[in-house]
Amino acid sequence: MFWGSETFNPDKDIPDLAGRVIIVTGGNIGLGLETVRQLARHNPARIYLAARSQEKGEEAIKKLQTANPKAAPISFLSLDLTSFESIKAAVQTFQNAETRLDILVNNAGIMMSPEGLTKEGYEIQFGTNHVGHAYLTQLLLPLLQQTAKINPETRVVTVSSGLANMAPNDIYKPDELKTTMSSRSPTARYSISKVANIHYSLALAERYKDIKFIVLHPGAVQSNLRHNVSGFWMSLVMTSVVDHLVTPVEKGVLTQLWAAVSPDAINGGIYKPTAAPWKSSKQSMDRKLQEQLWNWTQEQFIGHV
Repeated sequence: MFWGSETFNPDKDIPDLAGRVIIVTGGNIGLGLETVRQLARHNPARIYLAARSQEKGEEAIKKLQTANPKAAPISFLSLDLTSFESIKAAVQTFQNAETRLDILVNNAGIMMSPEGLTKEGYEIQFGTNHVGHAYLTQLLLPLLQQTAKINPETRVVTVSSGLANMAPNDIYKPDELKTTMSSRSPTARYSISKVANIHYSLALAERYKDIKFIVLHPGAVQSNLRHNVSGFWMSLVMTSVVDHLVTPVEKGVLTQLWAAVSPDAINGGIYKPTAAPWKSSKQSMDRKLQEQLWNWTQEQFIGHV
């Protein structure tokens, strides 16, 4: 067990993944790319690198295969989390090719984005980080449950953020979730989406005991999310002091790699670097809010599942 330590070594501690089929969202860059890189070294049947840009996704795959010709097969999966139509198409494409799904890593995300809406009209950060991943997970649940019958370590790993602890007190206002949330700051909108990641993962863990639903925050990592930061945040994160303090991707990925493969990761587990139990905010542990978010989210999928 690796809780509370930094001894997890992907080379030695990721087991043989023979036969396993894996999806990693946002797999073309940052933590997602490193997750694909590391898992591909341990013999899974296939990894699906899910991303919005086919060009960038295929370029990432080419670089991975050039760097490691012995890597497991990696396929591009077109996925735009801001569009239900794209998510449904991605799931259909996957199901046409595979009969199992052992590991789903909900890694993709956007951070501190300007005001905007998804195709279905959700605030862009909340819609991408929470609603899109929730819909993807729901559509893949039957296959995950089928896989769990032959692999009790079947799991869904969702990447949240330590900024979940900064969410405003009036977190879920149903009348504003399908607006740009113009009265809230980009930080508030992002933190709300990250609390939603926690609430939804815990709600799934309570309802589906045959699958492991795990949520984590990777720490302050040098990742592509920082490209979306603007204003004060940009001036802050771009200083050499902060650049020195943040964690390189190769180290920042350890907790989600551990969560993706370790038998010690538990259903309903919440973790922080490196693979330590994360005592998140009181708000994120509020079961009433969890059920409010769950019920609202499920209502959004009526007619789409």
